[in-house]
Amino acid sequence: QALGLSLRRVEDPVKAAADLLERGRIVGGCQGRFEWGPRALGQRSLLALPHDPAVRERLNRVIKRREPFRPFAPAVLEGRAAELFDGAPNDMTPFMTTVCPVRERPGDRSLAAVTHVDGTARVQTVSPESASFLHPLLEAVGQRTGAPVLLNTSLNGPGEPIVASATDALA
Repeated sequence: QALGLSLRRVEDPVKAAADLLERGRIVGGCQGRFEWGPRALGQRSLLALPHDPAVRERLNRVIKRREPFRPFAPAVLEGRAAELFDGAPNDMTPFMTTVCPVRERPGDRSLAAVTHVDGTARVQTVSPESASFLHPLLEAVGQRTGAPVLLNTSLNGPGEPIVASATDALA
């Protein structure tokens, strides 16, 4: 409250996040154990629907304040990854360290915000064991949009480390 923010407890955080995403909002998530490594894998993430390239531009310009050409990664349900990305899933995709060609679907721009200019994406596959909040959120998004994919990037600002606490997340 000292920051001028209002608190509201939600009964179903997955549904609440899916509702916000469906309305075009960017959702910040900070839960569970701190992640260690070069990528945010769902415990400390900014998430958005991957359909509109304008969301990528907004994230780069306003939130991350970085160069406009910097790409964002898609988080996708492990069991559906092969439908959308050639070469996924594989042993490295759970860690967002593999670049895969995006499967072309005629007339479909549903992955525009996470597709690099060369037609690839740095894919993160998500299982129930790897991300207890992100997995059901991807299921909910998939039911609503037909594609269980979210743009996923680290929850931090320019020059800052990934957030470690709820206080960091609010800042």
